[in-house]
Amino acid sequence: MDLQKADIVVVKIGTSTLTYENGKLNLRRIEQLCRTLSDLQNSGRRIVLVSSGAIGVGVGKLGLSKRPDDTAKKQALAAVGQCELMFIYDKFFGEYHQNVAQVLLTADVTAQESSRQNVVNTFRELLSMGIIPIVNENDTVAVDELEGRNFGDNDTLSAIVATLVGADALVILTDIDGVYDKNPKTCPDAKRIPVIRAITDEVRAMAGGAGSSRGTGGMATKVRAAEIAVQAHIPTAIIAGDDPENLYRVFEGAGIGTVFAC
Repeated sequence: MDLQKADIVVVKIGTSTLTYENGKLNLRRIEQLCRTLSDLQNSGRRIVLVSSGAIGVGVGKLGLSKRPDDTAKKQALAAVGQCELMFIYDKFFGEYHQNVAQVLLTADVTAQESSRQNVVNTFRELLSMGIIPIVNENDTVAVDELEGRNFGDNDTLSAIVATLVGADALVILTDIDGVYDKNPKTCPDAKRIPVIRAITDEVRAMAGGAGSSRGTGGMATKVRAAEIAVQAHIPTAIIAGDDPENLYRVFEGAGIGTVFAC
């Protein structure tokens, strides 16, 4: 499937892209994201948004200096932050006449055939009604993800959601503009890889380690997500999320980011 022709599109955005360093929401960026996704929806595409940020938003809303290590505290922060996050999404999408729905998932739900089918049915009906599902890990009840054992991160969740909805494309918005042959933060001569046609051990090694202090992912989880999606014949793009209008560019074939081809 050519990205330019994609009908059902799953877009994933991470905590570090949604928030400032202090953990508070980057409202300008979220507004730009909602406007762009609304416009893509108006153009005839069907959009599913997988959004991290609940714990980070909870940290910011309660004025904490850093993300806690204690699992129970992270669960509580997720409960506070998810409420705030959906309020903001509902407000901004509503300004562009788009209806949204919250879908909170856990790995056990998608692993069991009966409950998995229920999730598929829900997504199908939401998309048929022109509603944008906003998906997140249910961190309030699922502690495995908080301890790195469930979906692994919302990157992996986005790939699973892409397979559930029969997506034509997965786009991961992050704080780096693709996969590089070296760490671009420490190596000035690092080169971006525009297209990856096979996810090899060399590619996995280039993806490196963990992500930012506000999130739990990193390029490694994004490459893992791309691998899951590509195995389901869903092309995946990793692009910079600092400008949500990059979504237009990737669907126009502008050659930005890194595209994992099927």
